[in-house]
Amino acid sequence: MFVEPAEAQTRTFDLEQTARLDAALNVIAADPAAVKKHATASALHDYQHEGIRIVFYATALGSILIVTYVEVD
Repeated sequence: MFVEPAEAQTRTFDLEQTARLDAALNVIAADPAAVKKHATASALHDYQHEGIRIVFYATALGSILIVTYVEVD
């Protein structure tokens, strides 16, 4: 699930960027707890890999990820 600002960011991506984002989201979904904590907001996780950055938090049971920021170079 994306919050509105992150969703707006995804609308600017081309097909290749969207495919890379989808692959990264699958990696995160496999083990969200393995992603490092955000430097300034302990509830958030900050995934960065090969030009992709995804800032997110997980719901209490960890079954739903809420994406707050997305960047794909």
